[in-house]
Parts: sequence; C-alpha cells; structure tokens
Amino acid sequence: MNRTKIFNNENKKLYNDFPSFFKKLFSQRVQKLSINSGFTCPNRDGTKSLNACSYCNNLSFRPFYCEPKKTITEQINEGIKFFSKKYPSKKYLAYFQSFTNTYADINILKEKYEEAISHKSIIGLVIGTRPDCVEDEILNYLSDLAKKKFISIEYGVESTKNETLKFINRCHTFEESKETIMRTYEKKNIYIGAHLILGLPNENEIDILNHAKEISKLPINFLKLHQLQIIKGTKIENQFMNNPEIFIKFSLESYINFVIKFLEILNPNIIIERFVSQSPRNLLISPLWGLKNFEIIDKIEKKLKEKNTWQGKFF
Repeated sequence: MNRTKIFNNENKKLYNDFPSFFKKLFSQRVQKLSINSGFTCPNRDGTKSLNACSYCNNLSFRPFYCEPKKTITEQINEGIKFFSKKYPSKKYLAYFQSFTNTYADINILKEKYEEAISHKSIIGLVIGTRPDCVEDEILNYLSDLAKKKFISIEYGVESTKNETLKFINRCHTFEESKETIMRTYEKKNIYIGAHLILGLPNENEIDILNHAKEISKLPINFLKLHQLQIIKGTKIENQFMNNPEIFIKFSLESYINFVIKFLEILNPNIIIERFVSQSPRNLLISPLWGLKNFEIIDKIEKKLKEKNTWQGKFF
C-alpha cells in the first residue's frame, strides 16, 4: 500500500482534509469500526505507573458495542450493523482504539489483528498505541501486512513538551515519540498518525504553536487535534477544579481562531483527520460548546475563507 501524501489543493480545500484523502485512496466510502481488544497500558498495570494519564477515561470515546468480553468478530458485526443504518459503507477498517493496542506478546497481537483482517468487510487496520510500546518485531509484521492491506498506526504524542508529558503522567518523552515515528517510517508501507491535545495544563499558546512546528518536522501522514476535555473521574478533573489558572479556557470562537493559527504554520502535506473531540455529555465537564464535530469543522472552514488563509501559509 503506497503512503503517497495527497496535497490539499487537489480537492480545493484550504487544509489537507482526511475525507478527500480516503475518497481518492479507496474510491468509495470506508468507515472505521472501533475495537476493544482487552489490552491495557504500561502506566495502568504498574510497569510504568498505576495512575494512567491524568486526562484519560476510556469510556469517553468507546462506542457501546466495544466490549472486550465480545470477540473481535462480534464487535465488527455489531459495528457494521450500527453504521450500515447511517452510511452506505461497504468496506470498513478495524480500529483498535481502546488503551494500548501493541502492548502484548507478538503472538497475541497477530491473533487479534488477523481475526479482524480475515473478516470479509475489513480492508485494513488502524492501531492506536503509545510510542514507547512498539517493538521492531511488530513493525516488521505490520509492514509485511501493509503490502496487501491498509495499515495505519496512530501514536499518542499529545505534546512536544516533556514537562507537560511528565505532568499528565504520560510516562514517555517527546524524543521517544520522534524515534518511534522514524522507525515506523523506515519500515515502509505503514501510514503514520499522531494525536495532539491542545490546552494541556501549564501550556500557553506559544507552547501549543510550537507543537505544530515540531510535528511538521516528522514524516507523519495524519494528525488528530483534540481540544482538552475535562472528563469526570479523571485526575485532571481535580486539577481543573482546584487549579484553574494552569489551564487555557478556550471558548469555541477562540479555539477556532487558534486552530487557524496552528494550521497556518503546519506542514501542508500533513492530512488533518480531526480538529476536535466529542465526549458523551454525561461525562464532560468542560468545554461545553454544544456543537457536533461537523458543525465545528464547518465553522473552521468558513473562518479560513474569511481570513483568506490556509494550512501551511507560514510553513
């Protein structure tokens, strides 16, 4: 599978958008199906920590059908049944989303991945993981698999500032993220995604704009931007309540304007897969913007036009 990047001017967008990339790559609608394969994380099981990342509550982004007690095939079938009512998708990607999906013995990983890829409706894998949990053995395996199937690894980079990563208990450094991304790139065939959270504690706007500069230096294909969401039951909830001064409190309008600044200095070849996250209202404390993802994307696109600007304008 060729990882050639598709430049945004081909689809007349003012940023390099993910749907246009997928449409050109697959020539049909392809839907991601989240999978919970029952993995854990090294900063949950005591290998590095027992406290998890300070912002993390896995229930905030896990679909109802993703239960580890169900087989991967059962989750795929239920996901297809759910999405087929909304979208005319015929092909799907199995998205190993919950926790750290390369954090297991290689034989266990192969068993789970191959159960997914053997499903007749699955044409590839998207694997969410941490940059400190990917050995060359699994990269070699995925690189071979990627010769025939779409394979993408999403790395939780979250911040390029080590002080922040320590504060939120990520238990890895930005240098580890860079090293793992480069190892993945060298293996060929595998698409590479990265996640960044905008508004983490003790970061200012200059720090966050520097994330755009640093991530632009790396050979990633996709970028997911997440506004920091304060979720019930997390350590960061207590920090938000007790030390609100260490947080940037983005309004919807200020967040949109800030994303524009971020895009302007971002490498234009990086495909934007997401601008915002959306957690269940019953778990979300802040921010309460009250709009769906597509509505916020529409506002970002309109703002780009109003400002006569685009991704990479100042790259």
